[in-house]
Amino acid sequence: MAASKTLQQLGLTAADGSNPDVYGLAVDSREVKRGYLFAALPGSKVHGGEFIQYALRMGAGAILTDAVGVEIAADELAKSDASVIVTDDPRGALAFASALWFGGQPKVMTAVTGTNGKTSVSTFVRQIWNLLDLEAVNLGTTGVEGSFHLPLAHTTPEPITLHSALATLAHEGITHAAMEASSHGLDQRRMDGVHLAAAGFTNFTQDHLDYHGTFEAYFEAKMGLFTRVLTDDGVAVVNLDDPKGAEVAMIAQANGHELIGVGKDPEADLCLLGQRFDGTGQDLLFKWHDRPFQARLNLIGGFQAENVLLAAGLVIACGEDPARVFDTLG
Repeated sequence: MAASKTLQQLGLTAADGSNPDVYGLAVDSREVKRGYLFAALPGSKVHGGEFIQYALRMGAGAILTDAVGVEIAADELAKSDASVIVTDDPRGALAFASALWFGGQPKVMTAVTGTNGKTSVSTFVRQIWNLLDLEAVNLGTTGVEGSFHLPLAHTTPEPITLHSALATLAHEGITHAAMEASSHGLDQRRMDGVHLAAAGFTNFTQDHLDYHGTFEAYFEAKMGLFTRVLTDDGVAVVNLDDPKGAEVAMIAQANGHELIGVGKDPEADLCLLGQRFDGTGQDLLFKWHDRPFQARLNLIGGFQAENVLLAAGLVIACGEDPARVFDTLG
């Protein structure tokens, strides 16, 4: 990371055309230092524009906000020589600026969304990678785990924290990372700017309506992983057994993504044919396209087979050989 970057190097354009050097990024006005960019973001209770006056007092050289933030702090901004970037999507702008500021992430990354199973699937992805002798981590509810450890305050951290962590991981030699993508994080553009090789969908049930308001808004937030974050050449790995699975597959394909379907659906690329349970786990019979495989999972709970196969699909989507991936399962 450079000691400073200009606004334009961060993909930002000031309203007055100025292009100052930026010496740091902050979303908390208490963390602002001289020459920092302060992002005054809209919040569910308080708009960050309320804190622009404090950021300016701390020496902020640039303010990123929306029209509401400018209106809130109009008097303070008029008396300041700080550059002001006004956009309808300041959260997205901050995410991409953070990616450019920190300038690094593990070479191969994947993310998984869904109401349940995100932690399990991302952990299984990391474990498979580790068994393939790759330096890998998973990021989410439990922090950063695997070949490197870091604490995280949120399942999907805000962009400055997230891209700082990703750059640290890359610097430490971590080549592969699996992320949990929460609906809150996706709605708030926290993952924008992360380059993903693949993205996964587990399932969808009613949850978080206190934040999203409606079932439709909750689903739309999750679909942001496929409609906005996953790059055009990325692969979507979808649990077709979920009632929303077919719709997610259609959304992914409509956005140009290659699709790997997972589940008991006969049309699935990675199809679970049978399970046999005992006191310590389960034996699986599944097929990859038309080739059958068997695996032993020392995991209780039939749903875990779905999570493991979705994880295997994500690892395959990220470029690993299917037979080698399945060899790690049992």
